[in-house]
Amino acid sequence: MKVVILAGGYGTRISEESYLKPKPMIEIGDKPILWHIMKGYSYYGYNEFIICCGYKQHIIKEWFANYYLYNSDVTFDFANDNEMVIHNNVAESWKVTLVDTGLDTMTGGRIKRIQKYIGNELFMMTYGDGVSDVNIDELLRFHKEQGKIATLTAVNIGQRFGILEIRDDNTVTSFREKVDGDGNLVNSGYMVLKPEIFDYINGDETIFEKETLKMLAEQNQLTAYKHMGFWRCMDTKRERDELQKLWNVGNAPWKVWE
Repeated sequence: MKVVILAGGYGTRISEESYLKPKPMIEIGDKPILWHIMKGYSYYGYNEFIICCGYKQHIIKEWFANYYLYNSDVTFDFANDNEMVIHNNVAESWKVTLVDTGLDTMTGGRIKRIQKYIGNELFMMTYGDGVSDVNIDELLRFHKEQGKIATLTAVNIGQRFGILEIRDDNTVTSFREKVDGDGNLVNSGYMVLKPEIFDYINGDETIFEKETLKMLAEQNQLTAYKHMGFWRCMDTKRERDELQKLWNVGNAPWKVWE
């Protein structure tokens, strides 16, 4: 099953770093947060990724193109025809497709643009700036049991995201803007989507959260997997520093792969 990651936005709230690189390439430890997200999925055996690129996409493409170089010891022998020898080769079991989904394309439009890489298959989708210890296998099982077009992972945290009104059967009945301190569950990404989702996206101008998810909720086709564990979005420098602190002290709950 393919995993789609949205990585094309400008990251204006963390402009201290995003003016140099896309937000998903901002590092926690010595690795981009995008790498952390992918390692989480890979732990559960999901190793085929489609990255929706946009702003400064060349940085993402160059990082993957040079992955071995960045993560291994290397000898450059300039006296011997510029020979390069890679030692302790670090390999991931990943297949990564990097797609130019446009500079100013909205979130729904980015998903629509990768339709040809998905085909008629169930797929996963998340945002390139949030990490979690959500059990991906349990999320997928839940989605299949519910039988809806879309499942999102709902968490309770005081940040700036769309509020979910959820029935007892886990069906999302409405999707609205969050009011600080209201204590409701919010959308954290980590979604499972049927290919019918593409029918709910008109084009580049479609905002997935405000239009597509709202339509799905109105038609009882959106369900919420409630996650009581860890999730954080790196939307500001303060949030990035908090994640860095957890990583530094060896208390990064999203590091499920070790």
